[in-house]
Amino acid sequence: MLFVIDIGNTNIVMGVYQGDRLAYQWRVQTNRNATEDEYAMVFQNLLTHAEISVEEITGIAVSSVVPPVTYVMRKLSEKYFGQTPIILGPGVKTGLNLYCDNPREVGADRIANAVAGVEIYGAPLIIVDFGTATTFCCIDEQERYLGGAICPGVNISAEALYQRAAKLTRVEMVNPGQVIGRNTTHSVQSGIYYGYVSMVDGIVKRMKKEFQQSPKVIATGGLANLFFDDTETIDEVNPYLTLIGLKKIFERNQK
Repeated sequence: MLFVIDIGNTNIVMGVYQGDRLAYQWRVQTNRNATEDEYAMVFQNLLTHAEISVEEITGIAVSSVVPPVTYVMRKLSEKYFGQTPIILGPGVKTGLNLYCDNPREVGADRIANAVAGVEIYGAPLIIVDFGTATTFCCIDEQERYLGGAICPGVNISAEALYQRAAKLTRVEMVNPGQVIGRNTTHSVQSGIYYGYVSMVDGIVKRMKKEFQQSPKVIATGGLANLFFDDTETIDEVNPYLTLIGLKKIFERNQK
């Protein structure tokens, strides 16, 4: 069994592959101060609940945008699983042509998304990832990773509005159902929700003008399903794109 781990700024998304099937998926909060022993207890509890023993894990693949947790995850893998993990970064074979100014700056999660996206959907492709940041990644018809755009995530924007506007309270992030809010709560929800819908559609439409061929648009990340119905440009949602990419990269690095 392959254990795949995507470490984000807000959440860690994990999964276990049984052969080619993603059999289990979990999401836990990222804690930059937790030790390898604390994370191990969380992971082992999840695996035990799924009736998976540590000995059944034969490989571990990790993508991370949080360096302190990357180090902890390496120690955890060696100490509790007896595995040297494949950690996505320089020196790891991805099969992806990074056709941008500084390939080392591209986030590991964005690389994993692109690898999975090309494998599943082909190219050209635009991938929208609704995470802590909302990212847009562009792969051209020659399967070259061109770059993209990075915007503040939905929750970051909502929290900033609450902190900087004295009379506004925190609101649940939902589709309000109509643009014109009849009270403050609904007005805030409308502004955030439809603002992001318009932002995604606006950026994607402008990106498409810079492609030679019309790209397919795939959304992923924890909030992708929330926005899918009201966007005009997203063709499909794949919530586990990063985990799929990690599996592909793991396989490409086996001797």
